[in-house]
Amino acid sequence: MFGRRGNDTGNRPESGTRPPAPKPAAPAAMPAPAQPAVQPSRTQAAHPGTLAKTSGPTGSHQPGTQQSSGHGREKTESYYDTKSQVFSALIDTIDLSQLSRMAPDAAREEIRDIVNDIIAIKNFVMSIAEQEELLDDICNDVLGYGPLEPLLSRDDIADIMVNGSRRTYIEVDGLLQETGIRFRDNQQLLNICQRIVSQVGRRVDESSPICDARLPDGSRVNVIAPPLSLDGPTLTIRKFRKDKLTLDQLVRFGAISNAGAELLQIISRVRCNVIISGGTGSGKTTLLNCLTRYIDAHERIITCEDSAELQLQQPHVVRLETRPPNLEGEGEVTMRDLVKNCLRMRPERIIVGEVRGPEVFDLLQAMNTGHDGSMGTIHANSPRECLNRMEAMIAMGGYVLPQKTVREIIVGSVDIIIQAARLRDGSRRITHITEVVGLEGDVITTQDLVLYDIKGEDASGRILGSHSSTGIGRPAFWERARYYNEDSRLASVLDGMERASA
Repeated sequence: MFGRRGNDTGNRPESGTRPPAPKPAAPAAMPAPAQPAVQPSRTQAAHPGTLAKTSGPTGSHQPGTQQSSGHGREKTESYYDTKSQVFSALIDTIDLSQLSRMAPDAAREEIRDIVNDIIAIKNFVMSIAEQEELLDDICNDVLGYGPLEPLLSRDDIADIMVNGSRRTYIEVDGLLQETGIRFRDNQQLLNICQRIVSQVGRRVDESSPICDARLPDGSRVNVIAPPLSLDGPTLTIRKFRKDKLTLDQLVRFGAISNAGAELLQIISRVRCNVIISGGTGSGKTTLLNCLTRYIDAHERIITCEDSAELQLQQPHVVRLETRPPNLEGEGEVTMRDLVKNCLRMRPERIIVGEVRGPEVFDLLQAMNTGHDGSMGTIHANSPRECLNRMEAMIAMGGYVLPQKTVREIIVGSVDIIIQAARLRDGSRRITHITEVVGLEGDVITTQDLVLYDIKGEDASGRILGSHSSTGIGRPAFWERARYYNEDSRLASVLDGMERASA
């Protein structure tokens, strides 16, 4: 059959395995075979190099709390023993180079035929449902990312976190859950990590134990391997949302009020320079994506990102992405390199996915030299901390400037700070819309336009709160709004917010 090894004989699955086990007395559940699992050394002796080239992890099929099986059963050691033997015999039998050239459905049918032969020869007693479950797992191992496949296919999962071969966590609706998914051992997990990052020309091993990558679907991947990770390889995947969230959806989720969302639209339309501040997982990039929807279609926009996540819909967009150094430590392109180069590309707006270091100085310079409406995100827990972080990042660049000069640059560049937060119940909220007003002495002055006030929590632990106006009727960007004919709309929004807060 196509896909099997050319020197295949009638007893294909027997290679590297022991004689069949006696048929167990109770056929209702998947039993552990009487013989021990095939050891790699025995298989490699019969077919040198086979497992070394293509060993995939073992694991469960459907995520859950501890019910990892797609059929509602918790997988036992006997399941993993059985799967190990079937997988080893399959690898000895199948020709992976031919299999890789087949269509996915045809490859799955090829694997199905061989797995059924192996089960029959070894006298494993399984129900049809158990065989399908085993087949799904093995197909994921051979054709995909092993036990991660069902997690990657779920749209409700935001993050996947693998801490060594035995523990896998997911984030759903802002809350972390442990799954029953596991890998056979740390080497299997490392193989899967390597398979993932190899898609984008990266590698991860002892000589290069840290890897950041972006998958073709936009998901972000971070791998840190031993010896740096003491308990085995650690894999973190930030999944890419296929659906593009809008401000209207954020309103439905409770992240912002209707009036607050309209205020954000105006801020984007009138080309305010915006910094979105927040902690990890607070929704900064999501909010940045939402704001960019209100940029005019005729504007030339250049985006700079470490991992491309922004999904701008305008036609005139140039997307730039940083590049890590190669194994010789050469060829790195930093965020600062990209931002500085942007200034030579005639941008109308520059959008930086995440500001982490000295590139903040170049972004501020761009904001202050005719590139109004530029935006970026930064890790900080409050608008005031955001300002302090920008000062510190400028100092990281080696600039020897008086503190007052640095603050004057910030005040002259940034118009609005939007603070995002993930609350303790997992919900995400915009907690501040804050204006940068000016400088009094050596202190940057700000004024809050919108605040989120936490009222308490309900019986289920869900946080209750509301967005309210601070009563500012004429913000500092009023003249800018008038220039873009948005002053009447701005006044209406602010008046409505004040009445609602009264």
